[in-house]
Amino acid sequence: MASLSLRHIYKKYPGGVTAVSDFNLEVKDKEFIVFVGPSGCGKTTTLRMIAGLEEITEGELYIGDTLVNDVAPKDREIAMVFQNYALYPHMSVFENMSFGLKLQKTPKEEIKRRVEEAARVLDITHLLDRKPKALSGGQKQRVALGRAIVRNPKVFLLDEPLSNLDAKLRATMRTELTKLHARVGTTFVYVTHDQVEAMTMATRIVVMKDGLIQQVDTPQHLYDAPCNIFVAGFIGTPQMNFINGTLNKKGEDVYFDFDGVSVKFPADKANAPELADYIGKEVIVGLRPEAISDEANVVAATPDSSLDVDVDVTELMGAEIYLYLNVGEETRLIARVSSRSQSRAGDKIKVAFDMSRLHVFDKDTERCVLH
Repeated sequence: MASLSLRHIYKKYPGGVTAVSDFNLEVKDKEFIVFVGPSGCGKTTTLRMIAGLEEITEGELYIGDTLVNDVAPKDREIAMVFQNYALYPHMSVFENMSFGLKLQKTPKEEIKRRVEEAARVLDITHLLDRKPKALSGGQKQRVALGRAIVRNPKVFLLDEPLSNLDAKLRATMRTELTKLHARVGTTFVYVTHDQVEAMTMATRIVVMKDGLIQQVDTPQHLYDAPCNIFVAGFIGTPQMNFINGTLNKKGEDVYFDFDGVSVKFPADKANAPELADYIGKEVIVGLRPEAISDEANVVAATPDSSLDVDVDVTELMGAEIYLYLNVGEETRLIARVSSRSQSRAGDKIKVAFDMSRLHVFDKDTERCVLH
């Protein structure tokens, strides 16, 4: 098993296009690292550089203690699982899974043992004689994983492996991959644009944008303490509400004024030294949908952070309801409330902000000033 070290990695293409800039990351042995970001952010390019399928323009890549910049892909002791599975259609499942071992001239008995063990772990023993065309999407995915497992790689690289599956199967395979990581005990590096996959599987998440790392952190810390507006908006469904307004001091208290509404900051946040330079200035306040409540007892208990809103649309999600709200002329909010909520489209209601959970962002730099 192995750690992975990427030090000041760049990928530049002819014509001055830089796909990845100054990428620095230390991946510990047996970690499940997920690269997440919008299309074109450089996450797959970075994965392909680790695999050796893309040349590194600048920087150093270590697998364990070995510098592998100039090491051929087949000698890097990594295994890659692709989005399209890349199975050989004329070969059986057994032959697909054993192909890489045959190329390495592994003894037949050892090949048989490894393939059968991987098939047992992935619950595909009954499929070993079938051809890929006779398999479902989920079964093909397991075969592709099995082909990687049998090689006992130091690092698993997975490039959006679940994107071709339907929603239900994707949820099942997320769980299976997490269990597989625990059983195999190998370093996993996983690429996805789906932040739900990232949040549910990763030990740490690398959020990327325009070839640059925005933040590297645990899923929970990314959610609770995003470093900027991009990360705050990318992680979480529905996404965080962003409200433009001004911070004003009234006596000893600090208020956030927007669209004719004024809500009071809690004392601990109002007195935070980070806010001192922003009094009287425009800021952006971020609030997660679950931090907005329409429950009458909550509204009554927090008059300083309650406001009148118009309900525009409601979406019943089963266990919860999303309320799309209008405040004044310009501010649009989404609240995630209980499925017992009586709020309906067209209603004028009161909601309360949980001000202990707000985030304050600098309007110009978009960096987070206060959590």
